[in-house]
Amino acid sequence: MRGFLLGGVMAGALVLGAAPAAQARDGIGAGGAAALGVLGGLAVGGAIAAANDPYYPGKPVYRAPPPPVYVEGPICHFERRETVDPYGDIYVRRVRVCE
Repeated sequence: MRGFLLGGVMAGALVLGAAPAAQARDGIGAGGAAALGVLGGLAVGGAIAAANDPYYPGKPVYRAPPPPVYVEGPICHFERRETVDPYGDIYVRRVRVCE
């Protein structure tokens, strides 16, 4: 891996070293364009990496609670009641009670 990276850097240096000299009428030279391309790639890559953070889900969003729902009908709730079976054992059971 290190040799591959070093070879890429050396090849890039040779290409930039062999480029013709910049002239005032051309504006930016080949080396400057390559440097700007590298800097732009690093900036875009950093922005993409910073935007895709799997450990932070994002900014909290406020959502209004849903409106209350009113249901017509009997009001029911659960109560615990003790029951005795034919063998004399006592059980506590939940019983639905509607008023």
